Amino acid sequence: METHKTSLLILGLILIFAVIHSGGAALRSRAEAFMGARLWRLLFVSLSLPSALILISYFLAHRYDGIRLWNFQGNHYVFLLVWILTAISFLFLYPATYNLLEIPSVLKPQVRMYGTGIMRITRHPQAFGQIIWCLAHTLWIGTSFTFITSIGLILHHLFAIWHGDKRLEIKFGKEFYKYKESTSIIPFVAIFDGRQQIKLKEFFKLSQIGILIAIAIIWWSHKYINIAVTTFNSSFMSKIFN
Repeated sequence: METHKTSLLILGLILIFAVIHSGGAALRSRAEAFMGARLWRLLFVSLSLPSALILISYFLAHRYDGIRLWNFQGNHYVFLLVWILTAISFLFLYPATYNLLEIPSVLKPQVRMYGTGIMRITRHPQAFGQIIWCLAHTLWIGTSFTFITSIGLILHHLFAIWHGDKRLEIKFGKEFYKYKESTSIIPFVAIFDGRQQIKLKEFFKLSQIGILIAIAIIWWSHKYINIAVTTFNSSFMSKIFN
């Protein structure tokens, strides 16, 4: 049990993040009616962002904990596959960059339904981006801690798929049903059965440039992971968890 103590802790951190993130999304309409969209967004970010940073920091510090399930590190082809999958995962995540100014509430945050670009491939690209990221990093790291972390994150995002559809159904009603009929959850299903078609011009957006820059920065920043881990391990947060 001592071997998997950190795995249990990371599942607890994922649960806390899921409650804050999905719970905040569920409360959004009532909270906005009470305090306004801008103030609620700032409150939501002030809770969600720290919980995500703690989760990421703890994962980085303990990613090699547990037992080694496999070891493909040093294999050039696996290394290349992991980076390709990681880049693809970030491209699936790009719809979040549509309205960057709404995140700090410079513009009034709004709930929308998007039907263009990658949404034609899947209406839940963020979830599948996270799933692809989990598969890639579990393949590369190969420890029971990373495997358990990925299961927790994937389960959270599978719930978020259902929860996201339910919130849109409540807010948009018949408009959502039409949107649901013309899109798919599983990537490319709506393309293959003819309900959607890929329009390449919709992918050439400034937000895509931002994602490519982010991928390059993340690639470059991997050399500093050990510094980040050392900083976290010497922080008061690490002492709390230990």
